[in-house]
Amino acid sequence: MPTLAVTNFNIVAATLGGFVTLFSLVSYLLKEHYYLSEPLISLFAGVIFSPHALNWIKPLEYARGSEQGLDTITLTFSRLVLDVQLVIAGIQLPSKYLRRQWKPLAMLLGPGMTAMWISSSLLVWAMVPSISFLHSLAVGACITPTDPVLSNSIVKGKFADKNIPKGLQRIIIAESGTNDGLGYPFLFFALYLIKYVTLGGEGQPGGAGKAMGYWFGEAWGYIVILGAIYGAVVGWGAKELLHWAEEKKYVDRESFLVHAITLALFIAGTCSMIGSDDVLACFIAGNVFNWECVLQLSYSRVARHDDTNTRASDWFRQESQDDSLQPTIDMLLNLSIFMWYGAVAPWYAFAHNEIIPIYRLIFLAILVLLLRRIPFVFAAQKTLPQIEDKRQALTAGFFGPIGVSAIFYLFTTVDFCNAITVDGVVHPDAERLAEATRIVVWFLCICSVIVHGLSVPFGKLGYHLPRTLSGKPIVPETDPDDPVPPHPVLFHNRFIRAVRRLFGKGTPKSQREHYRPEDITAPTEPFRIGGSIIPSEPTHQFGEPSSTMSLPHTHTAAAETRLSNKSDD
Repeated sequence: MPTLAVTNFNIVAATLGGFVTLFSLVSYLLKEHYYLSEPLISLFAGVIFSPHALNWIKPLEYARGSEQGLDTITLTFSRLVLDVQLVIAGIQLPSKYLRRQWKPLAMLLGPGMTAMWISSSLLVWAMVPSISFLHSLAVGACITPTDPVLSNSIVKGKFADKNIPKGLQRIIIAESGTNDGLGYPFLFFALYLIKYVTLGGEGQPGGAGKAMGYWFGEAWGYIVILGAIYGAVVGWGAKELLHWAEEKKYVDRESFLVHAITLALFIAGTCSMIGSDDVLACFIAGNVFNWECVLQLSYSRVARHDDTNTRASDWFRQESQDDSLQPTIDMLLNLSIFMWYGAVAPWYAFAHNEIIPIYRLIFLAILVLLLRRIPFVFAAQKTLPQIEDKRQALTAGFFGPIGVSAIFYLFTTVDFCNAITVDGVVHPDAERLAEATRIVVWFLCICSVIVHGLSVPFGKLGYHLPRTLSGKPIVPETDPDDPVPPHPVLFHNRFIRAVRRLFGKGTPKSQREHYRPEDITAPTEPFRIGGSIIPSEPTHQFGEPSSTMSLPHTHTAAAETRLSNKSDD
């Protein structure tokens, strides 16, 4: 007799599959017309399906009732999503972009990250009652990196293509991809000092010297530098092997396209096994994976900037840009991770905790979103060539969201604090740091998802609202991909050109006065609908016979040449 099997796996599969299916039916409407981001929608869906509402997703049951096991699941899931996203982000950048744009990147990653770290830490120190400055440095380090997933709202899609310059999009991608892996030194600077200085007399001997030794040797040397080298070596080797296999016709199209995803999984596993920075390694590997491959062909080219040679420079990106595999995986990961965040976030603890009152938490979120990044970008505007004016500075400063990377560093901090024990028990100071980090970082992440997810639609509404209230009609924006109807003068010129090409007749002088030679477009082939629309004898306006004066061929050729050069420019 059939029985119902209402198991956790079946419920999760049905919930996730049903949500993604329904979302895909209106995805273009939500993302390209209303400019709502995938993280925002999936976060709200996770809240609805969580134990706080429908109770279809039960994260604590999946961890067998263990809070520590749930933290491990969330940390591992966040790391997996980050690694795959960063490999894809590295491939999106042009070949050797990190080397060519090292000056603005150094400004954003050096003084920029330091300013964001200090400003965030000072705000946390000021708003969270009874928290030490070292603890606030640890909390501030978690929210210092910008998130590549939430940044997609202004670097991908129709809104980005129409409103954000390509150079600004790329520098935002490069910064968010690089600083995710560079959050380790900022975080462990505070954690090592807390462990070996603040708690130095309570079972954690060593002092400041041991803390700084670990910071330079382990955080910088073993985690960051080794991770970057490992990512570059693995990315280069994977690229050479794939190119060799592609030249020999050993690899099919499906395996070729999935190579970047499998590269992220390989780096995530191997780099984590040796205890290095897999997040930075994945981004470096993704960009190196896109470097030149067809080196032997470049020597046979006379022109240094030949189009074919340019395509060879961005080999994998050009080969895979028209395929939908990577964007599909990107969408599935975004929807899944933020639905999980909506289900596991400590919603009840935001208003019921012993760390910070809810009104202070809300005010802290507002201050962090306004003061964490925007002041530095405005101050450093002249040193960043990708930022041309104050409007772009405001955009680049505002869109430094807090997301998956912050949750990753949150649970890295919690894991580190759980290891600080005295006589087998977690130290109370470390336990308080873990709780403060959990409450503050989770709340700031959720606020960033909501604010940055709604900023684009509200920005569009604010742009059109004054025109609506003033009674002036709003001119609908045109998609650059949509065909533009020809201008009447240009259409008239095309018709005359068709007549001249068909009968070899010249254009009347009276008609040549209505247009300039520069306006002549490339000749189009004449066509007919039904009967012939071209009389046997070309006529002037109102049926008058046209003059037999011919337009000199050299003049027409020169005009066509000037027009071609103008369109190329």
